[in-house]
Amino acid sequence: HADAHQVPLSYVPASHRPTGLARNLDIAEGAGALVLNNRNITGDPLESAARPNSSNCHLTAVAAVPRAIPKFAYKKGTTTLGFEFKGGIIIAVDSRATQGQYIASQTVQKVIEINNYLLGTMAGGAADCQYWERYLGMECRLWELRNNSRITIAAASKILSDIAWSQRNMDLSMGTMVAGWDKHGPSLYYVDNDGTRMKHKLFSVGSGSIYAYGVLDTGYHYDLEVEEACDLARRSIFHATYRDGASGGWCSVYHIHAGGWTKVSRDDVDKLYHRYAGKE
Repeated sequence: HADAHQVPLSYVPASHRPTGLARNLDIAEGAGALVLNNRNITGDPLESAARPNSSNCHLTAVAAVPRAIPKFAYKKGTTTLGFEFKGGIIIAVDSRATQGQYIASQTVQKVIEINNYLLGTMAGGAADCQYWERYLGMECRLWELRNNSRITIAAASKILSDIAWSQRNMDLSMGTMVAGWDKHGPSLYYVDNDGTRMKHKLFSVGSGSIYAYGVLDTGYHYDLEVEEACDLARRSIFHATYRDGASGGWCSVYHIHAGGWTKVSRDDVDKLYHRYAGKE
């Protein structure tokens, strides 16, 4: 038969097997089993005689000790901020993605547009933030279909927090803000990979946040006008990118109001130097 060579060896009678093969591989037949190099390869694996014991147990090579395996330094960098004021909420982010000292991208979109009234920001692992915030968008749409109403910001942030808590041992890297406008007005929440969920009027997240906080603490107050609030957010991102090597690229500013969100501007931070360099 043309496919005779594909028939398993155990089904070929001993008289028809090549003598050289039997000699080289040390093949023998037991009671309904084929033994290859002193190992039963066709018998019942649950048979007591086939279980490991001192005579048929073979030790494997010793594995490398954990300290011999280099640890991957998962270094991240970004600057994101958000604050509430009388005109709604301002969200501002940079656009640089880094892998240690290597700048992987200067054009990352760090604001996830979840729906027309809800925004999320990214800090930490880009894949984790993008995937779970887009998943949150799906959950928000399902909520609308089930309840015939728009989801509240508190409920949306709670869904993301529950997801992060359920995945807390999976080494996620997320430091996100969830901001939007619902029937209760504007709301701003911080959610991270441990499931932490906090509501406040001002947040800055990322490696450049310490520099952004310095500018925000100086210029922020609740009664800012829209243009003043946007300028404060833009200036805070600029100074963070100026001092933090892991932040940079483009500065994007969003304004969340009763009608939804509006993308106000997207500026090259290098060109913002001449506008803000003298305003320490």
